Amino acid sequence: MSSEAAQRVDFSRIRYAQCWEDADILVEALEPGPGKRCLSIASAGDNTLALLARSPEYVLAIDINAAQLACLELRVAAFRELQHREVLAVIGSVPFEDRMRLYRQCRGRLSAGVRYFWDDRTKLIQAGIGGAGKFESYFCTFRKRVLPLIHSRRRIAELLLLKTREQRNDFYEQAWNTRRWRALFHAFFSRRVMGALGRDPEFFRYVSGNISERILARTRYALTELDPAANPYLQWILTGQHNGILPFTLREENFEAIRRNLDRLEWRQAALEEVPITDAPFDCFNLSDVFEYMSARNYGQVLQMLAALARAGARLAYWNMLASRRRPPELADSLDELSELSSRLFACDKAFFYNAFVVEQVR
Repeated sequence: MSSEAAQRVDFSRIRYAQCWEDADILVEALEPGPGKRCLSIASAGDNTLALLARSPEYVLAIDINAAQLACLELRVAAFRELQHREVLAVIGSVPFEDRMRLYRQCRGRLSAGVRYFWDDRTKLIQAGIGGAGKFESYFCTFRKRVLPLIHSRRRIAELLLLKTREQRNDFYEQAWNTRRWRALFHAFFSRRVMGALGRDPEFFRYVSGNISERILARTRYALTELDPAANPYLQWILTGQHNGILPFTLREENFEAIRRNLDRLEWRQAALEEVPITDAPFDCFNLSDVFEYMSARNYGQVLQMLAALARAGARLAYWNMLASRRRPPELADSLDELSELSSRLFACDKAFFYNAFVVEQVR
């Protein structure tokens, strides 16, 4: 997160208990691997851990919010101490009776401050830490209070069944896309409601236009062009768990590689602008959607700073949700836009509410 946003936003709570960005396209874009050094916005930790699955030399995770780093640290402890199915239980991906028992197994791995943080939040742990953020609470409200006013449980379950593209389009137009769906969607995903319940109102400072209309168009894409039956983010939004459809970091085939490489990970509370030159050089930059919260001028300055921390050929990846951010013309001598790669990956982005995925490469 940037220091610009920190001046106006309360970062004392968990805002995102999961990374709502598709690590499949992130890993493909950045190509982390042996010998590579990565800088990653921590957020809840999922996508930082995803980079470890490709065995880079080093990953530095930063976040201005200590609560987000507590999410990452608990995940690291869980990967060290628990088996794969138990990690899923801690997150809340699968039903489990006694998550506090699993937490106690991990607790000794936590630093004193993070132990205090989680010891004071036992209800969040027992419910599954993947639901502990403000953004997840927003989706929970949608799932429990709004969606039942629109569609029955049977119809929601039918949406998540495997279908062909043609069948998905037919189902959306004939069964899902009702007048009530559109009306309540526009109301719930408006700037006002999202600012109050989901994201901080300050996160819309540089956003213009009809927010709900844009998100509705992307949702239609996810329900028709993409496959809801294979979308872990949609599964969680609609059901409150992953139902075996797991994001990259939680898949069993990535579990041992992530655990094996945990000693290559370091995390630090800092703004993006505060990363010192002594930590450089980096080859991979997972920048989340951090530029959404910066003015265009500040964004250009930070992008230039990051290019100075990079090796030649390093890649930067970031999302635009509502504010458009791409390499400014004055940085054309430093950064190449990988437009074809960006477009190809964005077309299969399962975290569907973004409007763009941007990949750039240092000259």
